[in-house]
Amino acid sequence: MDTIASLFSFITWPVSWVIVQFHKVYGAIFGPDTGWAWGLSIVSLVILIRICLIPLFVKQIKATRAMQTLQPEMKKIQERYKNDKQRQSEEMMKLYKESGTNPLSSCLPILAQSPFFFALYHVLNGIASGHTIGVINDPLLASARQAHIFGAPLAAKFKDGADTIHALGASVTDVRIVTVIMIVMMSASQFYTQRQLMTKNVDTTVKTPFMQQQKMLMYVFPIMFAVFGINFPVGVLIYWLTTNVWTMGQQMYVIHNNPTPGSKAQAAYLERLTKHVTHHGKISRRSEKTIVKAIVAKGRDRNEFERKFINSLSKAGLAAQADGTVTKSVAQAPAQTEDAAADGTTTATATAPRRQQPKRQSKSQRQSGGTRQAGDSPSLEKSDEPRDAEPQDAKPAAAQQPQKPGSGTRSKAQSGQRKGGPQRPKSPSKK
Repeated sequence: MDTIASLFSFITWPVSWVIVQFHKVYGAIFGPDTGWAWGLSIVSLVILIRICLIPLFVKQIKATRAMQTLQPEMKKIQERYKNDKQRQSEEMMKLYKESGTNPLSSCLPILAQSPFFFALYHVLNGIASGHTIGVINDPLLASARQAHIFGAPLAAKFKDGADTIHALGASVTDVRIVTVIMIVMMSASQFYTQRQLMTKNVDTTVKTPFMQQQKMLMYVFPIMFAVFGINFPVGVLIYWLTTNVWTMGQQMYVIHNNPTPGSKAQAAYLERLTKHVTHHGKISRRSEKTIVKAIVAKGRDRNEFERKFINSLSKAGLAAQADGTVTKSVAQAPAQTEDAAADGTTTATATAPRRQQPKRQSKSQRQSGGTRQAGDSPSLEKSDEPRDAEPQDAKPAAAQQPQKPGSGTRSKAQSGQRKGGPQRPKSPSKK
């Protein structure tokens, strides 16, 4: 570790300068020789570095999502050229070039943060050895060696012997307890961060080897932190624990506000967005407009969560537009006019009479009423019958039996038969 840290000695001067500047501020509040002054200086260094790395973090998110999108195509290439590794690599590089994706972009924040990490390790190792380094002179060196975090010196390690720890003015028990607690917290925060990414922010519709690799890293990274943590000084453990907590909070914010399409986080986000839009009737945030714009642009390629979101807006009388905004749906206009009429205001749409469709007649009614004129009602026909007609009791029994519709009620002329003479022979059926 010391050899690797010496390779980044060129950056120890700016790192030590930043720590000293923060130490001046916190030293005026807590005292220059306290562990709070030096510990908060390291925490502030981490926050400053991570703020500067936010653009790289955004690029990392885009690269990771682009890689997730390309996973089906990558799997096809692997299956197609599984016996030709060189052709497989060429097709992979071609796919990356066409999509504008770089697999190394997901590692940019870690790679950019590594020089600061090793530079801080180099500074703390110099404090533990009693050597001035960077802008840390003899008075600052003596102050840093006296600083303790819960009884553990900043430069002490878990594997240090009793003589080294006693020279820093601490006990072995205090150093071991503090370092073990910080290592466990550091590993736990790393595990939770990776688990949150795998369980909430991964597209569940795509099953690829990439997901298996991420699941493996979820268990490998915490073990690596636990193994290397026993060789880190307390100050470096503070640095790494702070950066893990920052990464966890940053990822929680991204998952909550800009989740991966097809993930469980997207389903929860769209459900919250649906409640907000139906309650307020509009979208005000730029990030929300960007997401809605992307959903509208997909068209039929939307996943089930996105289709549910669009359908929920339609049921509420709203429609998502191509620019990401939400407007009143046209199908809601009749309901609005009816509400206006109920309030006392009259509109042409509300007062317009509806066109009534004529009732459909049965087959018996059409056959028996073939000579009936349009518009004649049954009551008028009954009134036209002669009053001296014989009662129905005088009719033969056969005449009183009801006849089935179309069972001989039509005359020969109606049934298509000729009046008198032989019938026209039927034409032979065509094959």
